[in-house]
Amino acid sequence: MDYRTLPVKEWDENHVQCWLESTGIKKEYVEKLYAEEVTGPALMELDDSFLKGIGMKGGQIHILIRKRNELKHLQENAEQAKHSSSRTSDTTDAPTDPVRPRNAPTQKTSSGDSCGPVDKTSSNDTASASGKRQRRSNNSRLNSADEVLELSNCRPFRSQNTDFKYVKDRVLAPESGVNGLITPCHEYKSFLIAAQLNKTQLQSKFACEVIRFASACMNIRTNGTIHFGIMDSVEDKGWKHGQIIGIKVKEREYYVDALDYIEKCFSENVQEIARKCIHPPVFVEVISKDAQEQRFVVEVDIEPTSSFVKNRFFEVYLPKYNEGSQKVTLTKDRALYQRLGAKSEPVKHNDLATFIHGLPDRDAQREKAELSSAEVETEVSQNLGRKLSILLNDGKSYMDDSLRYILVTNRCEKDDLNYINFLMHLNIFCVFDFDEDSNVSGLYSKYKEHHATRSYLLQDFSNESKISNPPSQKPLCLFDQTSWIFCNGRSDFLGDEKPCDENTWIRTKKKYLKKAITRICDEILPKRSFIVIFLLLSPVQKPLVDTFQEFYTEMNGTEYIVCIAESRENYRKWANLAQASCSIATLEQCSIVGMKLSHVDATIQTMLPSRAQPRHLPVSTRGMCALPSLEEEKLFSLEILCVDQCDDIKLDLLPEKEIQEIDQNFYRGRKIIWENFWLADKRRCGEIIEREACKDASKLLDDILRGSRLNYSVAKLKIFHHPGSGGSTIARQVLWKRRKDLRCAVIKASYSPATVCEHALAFRDYEEKEISHCLPVLLLIEDYDEDYLEELRYELMDAVATRKINSPRPYFILMCCRRSNDPERLCKISPLDTVAVTHKLTDSEKSLFRAKLEKLKQKDVKPEFILTFVLMCEEFNETYVRDFVEHILQDIDHSSRDTRLMRYVALLNFYVPNSYVSLSHCEAFLGLGVYTERKSRAYDLKSHLSEQARMIFIELRESTTYISSVRIIHCLVAKEILHQLSGNEPQSQLAMTLLQEKMLFENRFGREEFIKFIRDLFIRRDKRSRGDNTDTLFSPFIEHVCKAEDCEKAITVLKAAYELLGKDHFFAQQLARLHYNNEKFEEAEYWARVAKSHSPYDSYILDTEGQVYRKWFSFTVDKMTEEDTPESTIQKIEIALKAMTCFRAAQQAAKAERDSMNNAGYFGEVEVGCRLLRFLSTVPVFRRSPEGEHSELVKYLITDYIPKDIGKTWGKLHSRLKGLRQNLYNALEWISEDLSYFQTDKNHEKEEEDERDEKEEQIYNPRKWLKRQSEVYAKFFISTSLTEDSKGGPESQLIRRMNIYKSGGGSVTNILSFLTDKKENRSAEKLEKILSFYTENPLRDRLEDNDLINYILCHITLACLAPGSAKLLPVQTLRELSVRFCKGKRPFPASAYFLLTLLYWPDEALDKEPNPDKDEILNSALQTLKRLYNIKVKDVPSRKKRIYTHFFLGKGYGLSKIVHKTKIDKLISGSLDERRMKWLHGTVWNVRDIRDILKRVSGWTRDRKLFIRGHVKEFPILPLHHDSVPPGNENVTFYLGFSFNGLVAFSIEVENNPTVSRIQGI
Repeated sequence: MDYRTLPVKEWDENHVQCWLESTGIKKEYVEKLYAEEVTGPALMELDDSFLKGIGMKGGQIHILIRKRNELKHLQENAEQAKHSSSRTSDTTDAPTDPVRPRNAPTQKTSSGDSCGPVDKTSSNDTASASGKRQRRSNNSRLNSADEVLELSNCRPFRSQNTDFKYVKDRVLAPESGVNGLITPCHEYKSFLIAAQLNKTQLQSKFACEVIRFASACMNIRTNGTIHFGIMDSVEDKGWKHGQIIGIKVKEREYYVDALDYIEKCFSENVQEIARKCIHPPVFVEVISKDAQEQRFVVEVDIEPTSSFVKNRFFEVYLPKYNEGSQKVTLTKDRALYQRLGAKSEPVKHNDLATFIHGLPDRDAQREKAELSSAEVETEVSQNLGRKLSILLNDGKSYMDDSLRYILVTNRCEKDDLNYINFLMHLNIFCVFDFDEDSNVSGLYSKYKEHHATRSYLLQDFSNESKISNPPSQKPLCLFDQTSWIFCNGRSDFLGDEKPCDENTWIRTKKKYLKKAITRICDEILPKRSFIVIFLLLSPVQKPLVDTFQEFYTEMNGTEYIVCIAESRENYRKWANLAQASCSIATLEQCSIVGMKLSHVDATIQTMLPSRAQPRHLPVSTRGMCALPSLEEEKLFSLEILCVDQCDDIKLDLLPEKEIQEIDQNFYRGRKIIWENFWLADKRRCGEIIEREACKDASKLLDDILRGSRLNYSVAKLKIFHHPGSGGSTIARQVLWKRRKDLRCAVIKASYSPATVCEHALAFRDYEEKEISHCLPVLLLIEDYDEDYLEELRYELMDAVATRKINSPRPYFILMCCRRSNDPERLCKISPLDTVAVTHKLTDSEKSLFRAKLEKLKQKDVKPEFILTFVLMCEEFNETYVRDFVEHILQDIDHSSRDTRLMRYVALLNFYVPNSYVSLSHCEAFLGLGVYTERKSRAYDLKSHLSEQARMIFIELRESTTYISSVRIIHCLVAKEILHQLSGNEPQSQLAMTLLQEKMLFENRFGREEFIKFIRDLFIRRDKRSRGDNTDTLFSPFIEHVCKAEDCEKAITVLKAAYELLGKDHFFAQQLARLHYNNEKFEEAEYWARVAKSHSPYDSYILDTEGQVYRKWFSFTVDKMTEEDTPESTIQKIEIALKAMTCFRAAQQAAKAERDSMNNAGYFGEVEVGCRLLRFLSTVPVFRRSPEGEHSELVKYLITDYIPKDIGKTWGKLHSRLKGLRQNLYNALEWISEDLSYFQTDKNHEKEEEDERDEKEEQIYNPRKWLKRQSEVYAKFFISTSLTEDSKGGPESQLIRRMNIYKSGGGSVTNILSFLTDKKENRSAEKLEKILSFYTENPLRDRLEDNDLINYILCHITLACLAPGSAKLLPVQTLRELSVRFCKGKRPFPASAYFLLTLLYWPDEALDKEPNPDKDEILNSALQTLKRLYNIKVKDVPSRKKRIYTHFFLGKGYGLSKIVHKTKIDKLISGSLDERRMKWLHGTVWNVRDIRDILKRVSGWTRDRKLFIRGHVKEFPILPLHHDSVPPGNENVTFYLGFSFNGLVAFSIEVENNPTVSRIQGI
């Protein structure tokens, strides 16, 4: 017999097997369960432990248990229906049933109290009496029962017409019964008394009536409407049945939220159906001539569509309010209601089976009725408001503010701009805009009035490299401001991107759309974290449909897609085109069609979780100013804390469960958020404990503000804290308490100090009348890099200094909060501005923590939720933590997989800051399978962990990648777990075991993060610049193994990591370093070669090999004694020469690397070379001359001379040593050229994040270093004998060059240095003298390349100093001379191409006609400059290397249009530091004299890149400060500079009036 015809309790193992196959679990498990003889009763009792015992995996168990539970629920329903006839016959009349038959004399009252409160006395009597009193007070208008009232029509079923009104005292048609199923039946309730009750009573009575009526309609399959505010009783002759009276509506939300009882009253399997059939309340206004108050008729439509209710019956509980307990309870049993005439009555007990068996007939009648009324149905308005609510927020009363929105839209007409306000309040991630005029007259023009945005063209947004700046912030920049993507060009854009027709778009741009959407869905936003809204505002074209199809494909359906179209015609075209990939029926389910845009706007705004109100900042006048979203978003590097922070949250909509979750997350160990403070202030959760350190920090802050200390423009307040001691909480407490007195913000350290400085200044000045009296700004920076902090502080100080304003209070206060293992020591170093937060509690703190702990326990908070807080209460005492961990770990199964997982996570958490293990890795390791549903995943992991693991793990969700993960609750607990679970096993052995866990290393999801943490465990060094306490040569784990065990163990585990991680060459590099630091040079040499064999062209690896020999050479020289043999001297020299060879190889490799700028090879070669020169000078054969010169050594190194004593013994060294001078010269020249590119004298570069940078000391002042090494170099290569030799050279070429060098020329740097001479006349005379050494006719007498470069540059420099000099050649002649550089096939120095950009930039006197050939010269020169520059600096962030701009474009002609930077410097007033800051922050361009001499030119931006037009074509321009480029696509003006990296833009401004600006530029 078929198992489907039998009760489960009668199933045998064959029936169970058939059912299991229908569930979809794997066949092997079906067979195992069959072998275990699982029958029907056994199936009902299955649990996880039994299923695990037979080898089932977690995923299969999850499916089976869920299916079994559904089966069990179906069986229970069937049993209940079958045995309902056995219930006692008086159940209907029992006091526990709040609903009696309608004809019971005391049941039905005019106020509709069939679901009234149950009391010790009859609730019906009470309600009846109250109803009569109410009627007597409201019946003055009716003089007699015979008075005739005018009839009125009901609101059309499902109509949303807000213009429809009822007129007071008119009468509706009598309540009706079933009439063809589609025509709704009607039931009236006066609800006069209930409408005045409190929220709980009102909602219970309203829900009771609606659910009773709805279930009756749904069981009979008829449409229906229940009306509240319509008289339904004829007892009192003062009223007419059906008379419209209306009720007062205090809060509409009360009625809407009352329908949440659906989930409590209906069976779980039909709740969703009930939601779809019971429409939200409609509020119809009741009007009258003498109305003094607003009244409504509240109506609820019931629509049991056949596709929803087929084969279903609906039994319900009814809510009732018990006045004794003042609580809402549900009836004891569910009842099955039906419509009998105009009444809703329970089905009699003896008729239940018959009623249920009649369901198929009623379903058939319903389907037939729907088919016959199909044409009529199309005319009936849908409940689009409810549908919109369900689509956007699953029918909840408020929207989920954690969701992001992607908007896809087309042309927005001017009238529609008034009704898109709801978009201003949504968290819009990006907009795909197909309106090319959007920036001029469309949606974008309106949106950017309220929000800061980044505009892109479609092809640029699809290119990852064009929207990620800097790369380290990828793709975080997209989350700061809304990205506005112009999908079909932009009509007002000056660039070449123009709109195109549909076919051209599909051919040229559709591919970019696909890329962009794929990138968003696969790389940026996780599934189910965003909703795509298609807003069809104008006739639809195919590109918009293509966008839908791409999202439909990427998102696997329409679950998170919503379409809104006021025009049915626009929608129909869109749907017809889109049905190729999605059925029209499916589209209609996710679409809002025909609803006016103004209604959509109003409806969505009522669902927002927070009020649309401006935030406020304090001002110096002790008032407040509004901070619009637009202004706040411009300051995206700051998280601004406002005076009224969180006040916009609708607290009444915030569920209690969510409040508890916010509170408990904090005590579990997660970082505190502003909502914690706000809820505590509102007394909705417990008060946040204020530690003594918080008071200390507040006192120090007060001292700073009072000026009791030295008056700094930028003050620092440092908070050092033990991990987990609440330092971050204290810092944010200080901010929260001072938010009304100071301007407060948290710094996002992912942005450059220059950006933060710019935003901090704007934040301080915002809406202040006098900048000298602004409130100080309190800025919190957490877990910062020390160098970053110092750079930020200096940026702020310099910016303040330029304003020349003396203030008794600081401009900015940097509150620096950082973890430290010894905060008290750091506090002693700087006690006046430092607070130490430790695990040690004061006596008063202990009492506060104990009291808080007791309160948490009284709330039945489970221990695992507050373990971190419990440990804090005990001050993280070492003994307590040890005992605590020991107590947790007692009876733990050391061999279990979750215990091993605990050890691995502890190892990572203790040694690698901020490390974690993803949930996916944990599941894979524990063998739990993979789930796609987040809730299932989290639940499954916890349920399969041991009790110990559940207590010590805390679950996290990474804020940017959204990866769920686990870590140990505290690093000290991790340390103790590591110690106690290890026993006698050394940590090196634990690491070896971890490396062999294939399940962890092969798991795909989150693999990059896991591998990174493993690499950091072995490789990441501690550095103070990154916020660590010390600088280490190796990772803390490796150093621990070296110290606690021995160096050999560290080498062994590094070798294992090298093998198991795919023979990673960085591990081989570390092995080389580990060996040479332990003076094992032969082994170090071996591992350096191994690393080089894997990466033969990695400059850092090659540099490491050079460091091996450098260290080896220094070691042998330092150990040298007088007894050293000549052979040992040769060995030392060979080691040094090997080092130099390796460093030269590193130099060549560095040139080919695009992602780094590694100059270590040049510095290493110079250091070894100079050390070798000093060593050679000590060799007896090269003794000093009586005059103290090294004549013998110089003669040996630069001539063919070889001393006899070393002629044969040094045979293999001679040629290499004689090349030493040239090699050192080349290295020094390269370093010199490198330094000439940049503005700064100091090298602020930091060591790379990985361990490739082998510098043992950081060079902070390379110019000084270069000078010192050059002195060593000159000491050994310049002597009087060399001077005498030079006299014998008669060649005129050499004499001319020496004369030029003697006069101060000979190189670009030397020539340009004349411009910095304060005595311009003297410099001009020297330049004229230099020019006199060159040929009089350079066009005829060909100069060598370098000579020609210097010759042309002398003219340009002389023109800056003495424009009227007779020595100057015209620009045209200089252009003719420089043609060689653009036509020659051989390479030229960068300075040659730099000269071409100066000479061939458009000149209004020489270039009156556009000449594309000149553009080609410019283009070639700029490209070559860029290529040469990239060879030198690659992709190093611009903030680390500032380009030096030598010349600017002036307003003159010829050479006079070239203005050198020094001329501008002379027009800037102030001290040297002030002038420097004016350059840095752009205030130099406010000087009128400078604006008078420079020419402002026009250009445009495209995705953070800047362009200008040359003679004909466009050229890219480098902005001095990238942050000054407006995001997106804008028309701009700027000043043009010339550098060795090409064209540079200064003072970039958005062009508001293009025509006027261009005229002014001319």
